Amino acid sequence: MREYLLCLVAAAAVTYLLAPLARALAIHFGAMAQVRDRDVHLRPTPRWGGLAMLVGLCVAIVLASQLPLMSTIFTDRRQITALLLGCLIIVILGLLDDKYGLDAPTKLVGQILAAGTMAMQGVTLVWLPIRGTFILDSSTSVLLTVLVVLVSINAVNMVDGLDGLAASIVMVGASAFFAYSYFLSVQNGYQRAALATLVSASLVGMCAGFLPHNWYRARVFMGDTGSMLIGLLMAASSIMLTGQVDPSGLSGGTLLPAFLPIVLPLSILAVPLLDLILAVARRTRKGSSPFTPDKEHLHHRLLNLGHGQERAVLIMTAFTGLIAFGAVSTAFVPVWLTALGVGAGGIAIAGWVLNPPQQVTSHQP
Repeated sequence: MREYLLCLVAAAAVTYLLAPLARALAIHFGAMAQVRDRDVHLRPTPRWGGLAMLVGLCVAIVLASQLPLMSTIFTDRRQITALLLGCLIIVILGLLDDKYGLDAPTKLVGQILAAGTMAMQGVTLVWLPIRGTFILDSSTSVLLTVLVVLVSINAVNMVDGLDGLAASIVMVGASAFFAYSYFLSVQNGYQRAALATLVSASLVGMCAGFLPHNWYRARVFMGDTGSMLIGLLMAASSIMLTGQVDPSGLSGGTLLPAFLPIVLPLSILAVPLLDLILAVARRTRKGSSPFTPDKEHLHHRLLNLGHGQERAVLIMTAFTGLIAFGAVSTAFVPVWLTALGVGAGGIAIAGWVLNPPQQVTSHQP
């Protein structure tokens, strides 16, 4: 655990220290988020914060390679190489999009290239919980992996509409995933040094280090550079976990052996996925492209109810934490107790949503 925490702190520190440099580079090269009708920020804001996050990830991985107890992760470097190649491609795509505003088909091709590169190099789904354990053939494995990565990237990218929102949601979700991945290894006697756990710990650190610069009012945005990166990392960590876990070897009882490694990533991305599904349905119903921007996302609805930006971010993050940690807890405590806790938490959050403050000025000029 200590080694993972060192990597988390390293990722946070490097991201925090380099975010001002990323901001300066974005200003110098003109990678600015201008104020548009659908946006809620009030002044042009530099993008490219994802650059600092990428360096934070790389430093965490390099540090892990020097820690004796983490050495087994680097015995086979194929997955690490695949992960870093995928990250590099998605960051280059994000840099270009943040600077030039790429069209949706071009972005989709770039995302497929990043996901496909990882999949072809070995970061792939291995099995699905269908009629027990269904082992995927190589072609199906690659195709499903690309699909999972695409959904995760675009879900996080689409929810990134308020200062600190994407970083907060992913930080909380990745924390839940880290807890599950680590304690699953402890409980079942797996190798505790695992790439999926390292990636999730690094992801927590990257988001934590970036949040002070990105909280309302943000001095720098992560941009598509950052949102697509952390979406890819969320998908990659869950995919790698399925390769680490042998569901037939997990104990029964309080542990959900077959489904949780697949369900947990969905629970972590519940808010972004719900926003993505609603957006696609809404735009398709209107006869528009699913990628056509609008001002009807979940965060827009919270603002319209009277919540300020900070409060809206806290509500959506709390909802993510409730679902993600609720899913994790089913692996280690009785399901009825988890259901009771999630139900109580859900009622509390619903009351929070339905009782906005009388006067809100945080998202006004």
